[in-house]
Amino acid sequence: MAVPSILSTGNSQPPADSGQRTVEGEKRPAWCVELDRVEFGRALELQRAVWELRRNNEIPDTLILLEHPPVITLGRAARRENLLVSESELKRRGCGLYRTDRGGDITFHGPGQLVGYPIFSLREGLAGVRHFVEALEETLIQALAQLGVRAQKRPGYVGVWVDERKIASIGIAVRHGVSLHGFALNVTVDLSCFQLVRPCGLAGVVMTSVQQEGGRTVNVREAVRRAFEVVFGISFQSNLPLSLASLTKGLSTATIASALARE
Repeated sequence: MAVPSILSTGNSQPPADSGQRTVEGEKRPAWCVELDRVEFGRALELQRAVWELRRNNEIPDTLILLEHPPVITLGRAARRENLLVSESELKRRGCGLYRTDRGGDITFHGPGQLVGYPIFSLREGLAGVRHFVEALEETLIQALAQLGVRAQKRPGYVGVWVDERKIASIGIAVRHGVSLHGFALNVTVDLSCFQLVRPCGLAGVVMTSVQQEGGRTVNVREAVRRAFEVVFGISFQSNLPLSLASLTKGLSTATIASALARE
């Protein structure tokens, strides 16, 4: 059964200058690029293009929110035995397979899962990679609280958990002080798809979702954006700059919306 998109369809906004600096004490400006379902390879190209702009300080920190068609990705630490079906079986199911440079092992992405790629400068008050990952965990915990799901960190593990069930995975890469890749939050995703892999390389891990935990599955991106603004001390701007809007043209059928285009 097809899973409905969990992404918003706010009206597009005309591009405007990004205005990257604020006076002391105010939140830093940031951008949020919102797309519908985008094939993983094309989304990876978008990440790299946005990363280049951020590295050169042409744009402020930028969050990309989207979904992927069914795909399995392997991180730098991935072991082939954690893929539990053959590549021919994946092809038969219409599921892609990519090896990436992110941290972590193996995971599944698909419809009903909100994927976020924060292209952030770790020089902007973030003391290292571990602090950044912990901030992402806290962001998702706060977003889930808005959706009625009580989640937490789990000592010794990366990601976000509901008791011992994993509801969100995190895997990033950092180059020249700017992050790539990010998080995957299970909302209404078909949890049986995780049987194709040993999620995150963890034997016996049970995956869960907002829907499975009885949380609200509407306004999910709104909750995530608000949590990012609180945890990272940023303020998403209402209009995308031309440099970002032009990169996203044709990537999906959904409106390219600013962070202030509410559900």
